[in-house]
Amino acid sequence: MPDAVALYRTIRLIRRFEERAIELVRSGDIVGGVHPYLGQEAIATGVCAALRPDDVITSTHRGHGHVLAKGADPARMMAELAGRVTGLNRGRGGSMHAADFSLGILGANAIVGAAGAIACGAAWAGMLAGSDRVAVTFFGDGAVNQGVLLEAMNLAALRRLPVLFVCENNGYATTMPTAGAVAGTITGRAAAFGIPASTVDGMDVSVVLDAAREAVERARAGAGPTMLECLTYRFDAHHTFEHRVRLRYRDDADVAAGRSRDPMQIQGARLDPDERTRIDVAVETVLDEAVRFALASDHPDPAGALDHLYASGLRARPGVA
Repeated sequence: MPDAVALYRTIRLIRRFEERAIELVRSGDIVGGVHPYLGQEAIATGVCAALRPDDVITSTHRGHGHVLAKGADPARMMAELAGRVTGLNRGRGGSMHAADFSLGILGANAIVGAAGAIACGAAWAGMLAGSDRVAVTFFGDGAVNQGVLLEAMNLAALRRLPVLFVCENNGYATTMPTAGAVAGTITGRAAAFGIPASTVDGMDVSVVLDAAREAVERARAGAGPTMLECLTYRFDAHHTFEHRVRLRYRDDADVAAGRSRDPMQIQGARLDPDERTRIDVAVETVLDEAVRFALASDHPDPAGALDHLYASGLRARPGVA
């Protein structure tokens, strides 16, 4: 398991990656904008730190943190956001569809709540193959009212699938406060299926790691799924489009309160100041190279726009037209 230094390094990497990505959105090098993960870094860091390399994750439209925490190359991730051929998905996935199967990253998903079913399928496939790997699916509070996620929970409970459902409750579904959209409780949805669920402090990586480790061990032992509701706060916009339109669904006091517990500062305070400075410098060097690599890479050739659109090598079964 990682130590305090490794946890801080991952949180810092995600924080600065997102800030650098926002800079590239403003310069026009990332077209279309991104959904910043600022403020939620402790969740991806803590959960992924509890996993083995062969465990798998599914992510969301706000998924850069999950992908980086699971070990993706920041340079190839930045190139993907910039739509370059050196990206994780050759510049075709972009911000909301990043994947790296070699690292167990089965993909971010722009459809709210949809990735839960994919994680359950991966978990079931692993069980059938005799593996004890665990699948994790991340989703926001806005996803808990989606039927596909509830169906995934039902299936996971019935088949005792090794799945960890991680709800990142940042208080808003786009601009709608959670209280105005969610009847009952988030953990109550899991409890209805007999899935153990708990609410934890999503701003403290050590708390997230402890809860995730327990859930992962439970799943690996064959005891079935668990849900974690991680309470957090989105520091920045739902999407960088807000930087231009200036939506006013949060007042200054709300934002200040949410920012008062910064996961990067909470974990950083546990380190020797000199060690923290060394990490900060090292992360900046990594991201300088990531930006250089991304912007120096080629855009895809429009002539190959249909490449990789369909699976190749598939053949119909005998007797099937």
